[in-house]
Amino acid sequence: MNNEFAPPRPIRSPCIGVCALDEKDLCVACRRSGMEIAEWGVLTDEQKKAVWALIRQREAEDSKA
Repeated sequence: MNNEFAPPRPIRSPCIGVCALDEKDLCVACRRSGMEIAEWGVLTDEQKKAVWALIRQREAEDSKA
């Protein structure tokens, strides 16, 4: 079956419903900054992918600490 005409899948939000910012302005649950959280709804898919990359980087840094 060809998915050539299937609509693109939306980039899911990393939010898990626990919104609390730490002293670095990062959510303790999803690891997004306050600005990334506020702007999520207006970001392009490419920008959302970039935020996801930042989240993964932050998680890696957190695991080293």
